[in-house]
Amino acid sequence: MKARTSAQVKIFLDIPNVGVKCAEDFALLKINKPEELKGKNAYKLYDQLCLKTGTRQDPCVLDTFLAVIDFMNGAPARPWWYYTKQRKHKLRPGK
Repeated sequence: MKARTSAQVKIFLDIPNVGVKCAEDFALLKINKPEELKGKNAYKLYDQLCLKTGTRQDPCVLDTFLAVIDFMNGAPARPWWYYTKQRKHKLRPGK
């Protein structure tokens, strides 16, 4: 069962929206504990992941990072697609 608050999180898989692949991505980024996500910048983590893997990751990965970091910073759990509009607005051309 997923955590309802960040205080309940013990491992990455406790976080809403996080599955095995996402947890592996955090390990690749040298983030070893869920609490290390607090205060991180999802856009920077996404860019770092793209560099480390040598491929542009699907934008839903960025949406997931936004959801996870927001949750770990105290926001209620929301599905990753809740953040799609925010990402598209921030990354729109000419902005």
